[in-house]
Amino acid sequence: MLINADLLQAALSGYQAECARIEQAMAEIRRELGSSAGAASQPAARGKRTMSAAARKRIAAAQKKRWAEYHKSKQAPVKAAPAKKRKLSAAGRQRIVEATKRRWAAARAQKAAAQ
Repeated sequence: MLINADLLQAALSGYQAECARIEQAMAEIRRELGSSAGAASQPAARGKRTMSAAARKRIAAAQKKRWAEYHKSKQAPVKAAPAKKRKLSAAGRQRIVEATKRRWAAARAQKAAAQ
């Protein structure tokens, strides 16, 4: 089937007429609904929302209350007392110092022998 330009032109003009009729019907419906429907189709630009200091305080107090309840229910089990810290005696410290000196002397001697 061969479609020529005249047939396509006629179809286009028919669709344009139908589109115009639909647009007219939509405009009439908008008028009947009032200006609120027209405004609903266009999103309104909103400014920055502000909150009073009293409202911020109420919100903060409510949040603190929620956190307090949450942490009360999640209390950690009672831990055992930490182990007493051990003290190193002066004699023990002296033995460690002497042993360290002996190890370093041995390391230096081994390095000197290797050279």
